[in-house]
Amino acid sequence: MIGVRAVYLIVGAFFAVVAITSARDRGNPKRWRATAFWGLFAASFLAGDRLGSFGSGVLAIAMVAIGGLGLGASRVATTTSGQREASAARFGDRLFVPILIVPVVTLAGTLALPWIEVGGAPLVEVKQVTVISMALGTVVAAAVALAMFRPPPGAMPQEGRRLVDQVGWAAILPQLLAALGAVFAAAGVGQAIGGLIGHALPHADRLAVVAVFCVGMALFTMIMGNAFAAFPVLAAGIGCPLIVRAFGGNPAIVGSIGMLSGYCGTLMTPMASHNIIPTALLGLPPGAVIRAQAPTALIVLTANVGLMYFLAFRF
Repeated sequence: MIGVRAVYLIVGAFFAVVAITSARDRGNPKRWRATAFWGLFAASFLAGDRLGSFGSGVLAIAMVAIGGLGLGASRVATTTSGQREASAARFGDRLFVPILIVPVVTLAGTLALPWIEVGGAPLVEVKQVTVISMALGTVVAAAVALAMFRPPPGAMPQEGRRLVDQVGWAAILPQLLAALGAVFAAAGVGQAIGGLIGHALPHADRLAVVAVFCVGMALFTMIMGNAFAAFPVLAAGIGCPLIVRAFGGNPAIVGSIGMLSGYCGTLMTPMASHNIIPTALLGLPPGAVIRAQAPTALIVLTANVGLMYFLAFRF
């Protein structure tokens, strides 16, 4: 059975290549810091399950210490703007084929792979089928891009490192914030929040509880930078005890719309890598991405409150 471990190996292999190419970049005065940082990140994917909780914690602290010192700037040879314009004119809309392959394969794999069995056992780990399908889509897209564009040998790993170096330490922000959410949940932050809100909210007002849960997901995501970090806290404090147990809400609907509400917060926070990366890559003014996304986020968040109120309960 193909499990999520295969995805970790692919990601770990990529960052191992980033670490190796960083070590060979003599133009970066901080290349050994970059090598250590990306090497440790690769190790977290390749051997995190063998390191255990303590070992993974030490690894994460080491990465934070190294990242705080700065990773320097890469000196990767790349195409000029003129060459990119000529390539764009040559391929036209076909340039979007590789990137569109990723969502298409992800959706197809999510729907089809759970039904495929080998020797009476599922081909893939069903609980992780979406993640596995996305990794498969990425591999297929990379293969198609190589066949279409025929870049020089070594161009793909070098360009990957150039992109990662431009983003810097923010590339690991989703993993760190998701881990923070798990820590908060284990520490009982959700129960404490639920207790405080429980005293303030009128328990008979279902709409008020739903609104607080959805808006709380957005706010906590803005604070923590990641909806996956906010969800354990709000689900333990409001979602499960009040909406699901007290009012009989459908947990699947509550969970899915609650996560979507968290994503609304992602669109409005400077903590999210989704907002940091475009700003860094495109040289945009600080906050430009958030200002463009905020109106849509607020509209969707308002709609989420109504959707959960009307769909999650049996009136």
